[in-house]
Amino acid sequence: MVRLSVDFEHDSRLWWDSGGTELWEAITGGDGANAVVLEDSLAESWISQARTVVGWDAGHEFAPHPIAMQAVADDDPDL
Repeated sequence: MVRLSVDFEHDSRLWWDSGGTELWEAITGGDGANAVVLEDSLAESWISQARTVVGWDAGHEFAPHPIAMQAVADDDPDL
C-alpha cells in the first residue's frame, strides 16, 4: 500500500494548473482529499502519469514534487 498526499511545501502552482488538479481529483474522487491510500501498482501507475504533467519537478529541493509518495504498512491504523 502507498499513501499519495499533497506536499504543501511544494510552492509551485504550475503542475496543478497544467492538468494536475484534474489528475488528482480523478484518483481522490474529487472530494477535496489531501491524501489517498492505493495499492502499489495503482499508485505507481498514477505517479507515472503525474510525472508527465508540466511542473512535476518545479518545486524546491526539499519538496520537488506536488505529490508525496510514502509506503504504508498493511497494519497501519489509518487504513
